[in-house]
Amino acid sequence: MEAVMEMPARDDEGYLVDPADWNENLAVALARLENIALTETHWDAIRFMRDYYHEHQVIPDVRFVTRHLAARVGGSRNLVFELFPYGYVKQACKIAGMKRPRGWSTG
Repeated sequence: MEAVMEMPARDDEGYLVDPADWNENLAVALARLENIALTETHWDAIRFMRDYYHEHQVIPDVRFVTRHLAARVGGSRNLVFELFPYGYVKQACKIAGMKRPRGWSTG
């Protein structure tokens, strides 16, 4: 039987209240809620986002993640949206443990 993970505090839309509560096991659980099975390319994007946030204290714009993935794995410029089909903010930011970006659309 699979252990049930205790979810940290999340807002009404499912984003972490405190990004410091994030860990990789939580990312797997959040991805599962979005019906996403995380691949190495997903992890590459997520770890880049986490590192960028840690360094700059701001969520990276999708363009930075797109450039990072293009340099690392190639693929189309739509790769982020292939990995996270319901959008960068709605899925990638949520799974990476970011707070919901203010003023950004959920696309």
